[in-house]
Amino acid sequence: MSRNAAVADRLDEMADRLEATGVEYKPRAYRQAADNIRGHTVAIETLAQEGVESVKQIDRIGDAIAQKVIEYIDTGDIEELTELREELPIDIEAITRVEGVGPKTAADLYEALGVEDLDDLEAAAEAGEIQAVSGFGATTEQNILDGIPFARESHQRELLGDARPLADRLLASLRELDAVEAADTAGSLRRWRPTVGDVDVLAASDDGTQVIEAFTDFDGEVIEAGTSKASLRVDGLRVDLRVVVTEEWGSALQYFTGSRDHNIVVRNRALDRGLKVNEYGVFDVSEVDDPDAGQRVGERVAGDTEVSMYEALELPHIPPELREDRGEIDAAANGELPTLVEEGDLRGDLHLHTDASDGQASVAGMIQGAADRGYDYLAITDHATGPGMVGGVGVDDDALLDLAETVREAASDADLRVFTGVEANIGEDGSVSVADDVLAELDCVVASPHAALDGDGTDRLVAAVEHPEVNILGHPTGRLLNRREGLDFDMERIAEAAVVSDTALEINANPSRLDLRGGYVKQAIEAGATIVVNTDAHQPSSLELARFGVHTARRGWAETDDVLNTRDADGVADFLGL
Repeated sequence: MSRNAAVADRLDEMADRLEATGVEYKPRAYRQAADNIRGHTVAIETLAQEGVESVKQIDRIGDAIAQKVIEYIDTGDIEELTELREELPIDIEAITRVEGVGPKTAADLYEALGVEDLDDLEAAAEAGEIQAVSGFGATTEQNILDGIPFARESHQRELLGDARPLADRLLASLRELDAVEAADTAGSLRRWRPTVGDVDVLAASDDGTQVIEAFTDFDGEVIEAGTSKASLRVDGLRVDLRVVVTEEWGSALQYFTGSRDHNIVVRNRALDRGLKVNEYGVFDVSEVDDPDAGQRVGERVAGDTEVSMYEALELPHIPPELREDRGEIDAAANGELPTLVEEGDLRGDLHLHTDASDGQASVAGMIQGAADRGYDYLAITDHATGPGMVGGVGVDDDALLDLAETVREAASDADLRVFTGVEANIGEDGSVSVADDVLAELDCVVASPHAALDGDGTDRLVAAVEHPEVNILGHPTGRLLNRREGLDFDMERIAEAAVVSDTALEINANPSRLDLRGGYVKQAIEAGATIVVNTDAHQPSSLELARFGVHTARRGWAETDDVLNTRDADGVADFLGL
């Protein structure tokens, strides 16, 4: 099983600890390397076995980082990281989950107050000790205190973007076993929730012992193993496998996918029809005195397949992404389930970055990456200057016009349509950080919030949506999963403004964002707004993240016609007013 996520986590920690000690430049290099390894399609241990030159094939990885990658794969440790931990013995990953506490702040609080973990940080804030430290104040202290509960909660959830690739690799291995008839994810992972508690996997087999033995041979720490259940810890993630007999595959898959609220409604619908639903199937209990007695009472009428489970309740199959008790049962009963957008429906991406700002590939490289995916079009939307830009990297107004010309020249030799563009910052007052006359020269303008990402952002975002040159509202909340909650806002107001202004609302498919979230997408679609699924890719390999955005769109009940970039190039150009 790939160790890409584990290696990337170590490099991210290296970056944080180097930054905490005042080292310049290196932290950014380590973070870029971590991002590239995390998104790389080849298992990092395979490259490490081949040597330094193979590891260096990954973008932005040189000799020094490649050596550290190999050191970790070979020994399970990085000597320099161990030394940095000894130099600054704090739980830097936990502390920096608190909004507003970066690596340097964490180091300052350790030096001044001996803060080593979240408990220490909370105690210091409650005692009023932080505001007494030079450079801090009462407001900062209160903000830290307010952010600690979120930091604690986020630690208990894993990003879908980390859990899903691990699950995919595990499923591929299980499906190769002769003893396995079927295998799939379950739980919140199968419903594509943005964060998950653990990785739930289900397998159908009439030889559970053989499957469990094969499962526990995978890389990872065995937590427990029985005859039909086993758990591993792989790269910090808990993986739970349950093996069921083949004839109960459908019922187990439906039951363990959830959600709990969805299953309660399903169970009550069954009871109204004299049926009982559980993980073993659907049973006719109309002639049974006590249908709750035992688990297999009455005649079994469904359960071999998941489709049969819903058919027994006079329902069509309900896609896993919809199973959150948000009206999907009534919609199914009334023949009103949406025909959800699918991964293959996307025909382009309208939010991409190059090395003109903070991307890691040239304009030509990003165009080629989109062409390799079979896309019909893309938009180059490098960051403008403004607050919130990572490392202060951004393109000023004059350079944006020069960049647009570069894009047009590169597009002249491309087999797909290339739109010029920009990702501008939305100020606290709703202003857009690029002059109107410059925006007017570009094809596709994405406006996104990057700073002051707390409180109510409704007025600010509505103002940006209504700007006559803005085509797309990018990652509207500005959230970073498990790191910051982002803006609150009135989705109904924003969606209504988007409809009037013909502004698309973005689902940012980066697994650290998945913004808009599914519930907001559903509200936007009900208001008649147009959704766009973008990757915000900073390198060609990140275009593969589109699937996370598509499944988020599906969680919001989005159909193909709801999504801008399922249209052809002419349709997108028409939307952009070209």
